[in-house]
Amino acid sequence: MLSAVKKYASLVKFSHTVFAMPFALISFFYAYVSNDIPFDIVLLLKILLCMIFARNAAMGFNRYADREIDSKNPRTKNREIPTGKISERSAIVFIIINCILFISTTFFINNLAFYLSPVALVVILGYSLTKRFTSLCHLFIGLSLSIAPIGAYIAVTGRFAIIPLILSALVLTWVGGFDIIYSLQDSEFDRENGINSMPSRIGIRNSLRASSLLHLLTIGMVIIFGYATGAGLFYMIGSIIFISLLIYQHIIVKPGNLSRINLAFGTVNGIASICFAVFVIIDILIR
Repeated sequence: MLSAVKKYASLVKFSHTVFAMPFALISFFYAYVSNDIPFDIVLLLKILLCMIFARNAAMGFNRYADREIDSKNPRTKNREIPTGKISERSAIVFIIINCILFISTTFFINNLAFYLSPVALVVILGYSLTKRFTSLCHLFIGLSLSIAPIGAYIAVTGRFAIIPLILSALVLTWVGGFDIIYSLQDSEFDRENGINSMPSRIGIRNSLRASSLLHLLTIGMVIIFGYATGAGLFYMIGSIIFISLLIYQHIIVKPGNLSRINLAFGTVNGIASICFAVFVIIDILIR
């Protein structure tokens, strides 16, 4: 049983929940404080479950859809489906179960969350197919993660609002930017196999410039979100840490040296999102 859990956790890269989860929590606490709604721990647990089920479905589908591509790529050929550790049939069952659990959980949150749940699934599953027809696929993965803060706000309030959309734009540009950096390691493989990505289309140097531009937009969204929410000292501290780490990843990844891509992609961005969320949530709660 434990072995199976480890295999599926590896399949969906469960550790990567540090990218979207912190921003969902920011939106969750902002929704409560800004609307003066009594805190509900059960609702928080439902939101966390939704994020787990949605991510499992999205990453499971990504691995299933890319199974033939992964088997040809030296970097990914040892993943669970290409090696047979998880069969194609088991992967499909896993995806379906998580989709059902996601929709079922939203039913117990509120009507709007439930009605929008299929739309959310189309977006988060659909991004896996975008590399087949556009080099802007990085923005689509950013879009899929940017749903998290919007979903958390809707879960609490049952309606849309501008503020979570700003936070969503922050996530979209941030994730899109660092996904371009991550894809640099496959630029040659993608070009040779007709797979669309920014590096295979415009080269490594220009891709890093595109990533920098997206992260400049991210910094802009950090400033706008802080201004729009009346942020205080802790928000400023969190923002400085987040922006500094954003800049750091562009310092350590250069066209002539891609050896630190994994450090930039996983470690730096994971720390950045967690630190930002901790300080922002504290700032929200003490207002």
